[in-house]
Amino acid sequence: MPTAQSDRMIATSPESASAAASADHRTWPERLSGPSPLVMGVLNVTPDSFSDGGRFLAPDSALAQARRMAAEGADIIDIGAESTRPYGSQPISADEEIQRLRPILPDVIALGIPVSIDSMKPVVVAWALDNGAAIANDVWGLQRDIDMARLIAERNCPVVVMHNRDRADPTIDIMADIAAFFSRSLEIAAKAGISQDHIALDPGIGFGKTQEQSMMVLARLAQLNTFGPPLLVGASRKRFIATVSPSEPDHRLGGSIAAHLIAAKAGARIIRTHDVSETVQALRVASAIWDKQ
Repeated sequence: MPTAQSDRMIATSPESASAAASADHRTWPERLSGPSPLVMGVLNVTPDSFSDGGRFLAPDSALAQARRMAAEGADIIDIGAESTRPYGSQPISADEEIQRLRPILPDVIALGIPVSIDSMKPVVVAWALDNGAAIANDVWGLQRDIDMARLIAERNCPVVVMHNRDRADPTIDIMADIAAFFSRSLEIAAKAGISQDHIALDPGIGFGKTQEQSMMVLARLAQLNTFGPPLLVGASRKRFIATVSPSEPDHRLGGSIAAHLIAAKAGARIIRTHDVSETVQALRVASAIWDKQ
């Protein structure tokens, strides 16, 4: 049950109400009217993210990267201050997460592109929404903290619901597991009063999955369209690419684009990537070619 403390944590502060009121809270159908998927640029302000940990921890570096992604055509900037990589990440407190975001978020918001906050903590998501973020990105799909769904419903903002597991299990039917997880998440959302028009579903490539299972999810992604909400796919620089073509994270651009084009062909409407310019170009060219079929 929500507590008085959690109520205080997710309450809107008077000083930040104006920032929240000016945020872009369009539903996913309103955002997804274009011919090709939206591109969500990744901005990790962490010392330990799997691909670029530490590169953008300094506010000046983070803002420069956000500006670069905006210029390259990002439709959304997804900012996270705690690494959620499935191996070797170090949990941090909500206070530390907010302290990493505080000197960066306002300047990123000022770029005029919708910003999503990548956090599993309701207090952090509330703070970011209060300060102008428009979208919540929950890597535990509303299932890790009972206050998350209530917060999203109260703020009436779009939310990314991602499939996750505490550990990979090679013996399970991963598509059945994702389907059951999404069913639970959508039930939680409905009970909290979150409109389905505000939900995007992310199968969580690389999270709680073997490398083989991540590829299987991409191969069978179209099955998940039956849930209704748009699909978001983030295969950027993920480890499964190296099992096919050995490479370090910053040398997986080709594999990332291949996976994302396959996802777009299967119906994904949002692509989350570290490499915005190349991904925007690939999606636009692929869409133009597919339109000729």
